[in-house]
Amino acid sequence: MISSVRGTVLSCSSNSVVVEVGGVGLAIQVTPEHALALREGDTAFIHTSLIVREDSLSLFGFETPDQLEIFHLLLGVTGVGPKSAIGVLSTLGPGQVAAAVDAEDDKPFRKVSGIGPKTAKLIVVSLAGKVSTLAMTAETAPPSESTVSPSIVAALTGLGWSEKVAEQTVSDIVAAQPDLVDAPVQTLLRLALAQLGPAKATGGRR
Repeated sequence: MISSVRGTVLSCSSNSVVVEVGGVGLAIQVTPEHALALREGDTAFIHTSLIVREDSLSLFGFETPDQLEIFHLLLGVTGVGPKSAIGVLSTLGPGQVAAAVDAEDDKPFRKVSGIGPKTAKLIVVSLAGKVSTLAMTAETAPPSESTVSPSIVAALTGLGWSEKVAEQTVSDIVAAQPDLVDAPVQTLLRLALAQLGPAKATGGRR
């Protein structure tokens, strides 16, 4: 089992990355949001799950242990394969999955490509009682930085970055320097762009 990889990002596409580990390039399937957060040349640490089939070996990668946990739980649901499982995580965060299961609401899962009404209901039933900790984490998590600095997030998304990446960037900056939470918009925007780089704003890789 390959539970994680750390190495240099060689290339990125909309839903996969190639990471060089010990001179070997590993192709890892990731969510679109995760792919956007990775940049060629950077060192990346990715939580992974190796799926073994008769005719293939496939690596699926995630930003957090919670995403990996949800992925494994979804694989235990009848009718849900690796691609459908990562499809769920491309649409919903772990906290959203937990909240939907706790509320016995299968609608969010029906919005995922490849997940039909029957499978959506099976997900809710199968995951009941298994994601309560994640639901509690989602309820007690601090407010998103998008509520603290909506203008920064709006500016970054206007430049082409996804909302999730923009929010996470602002969150990381404020977490590292709490005194910046009330900083002028221009200051935070400058720091965010310095961290993200100019790729999006100058028509770079999407």
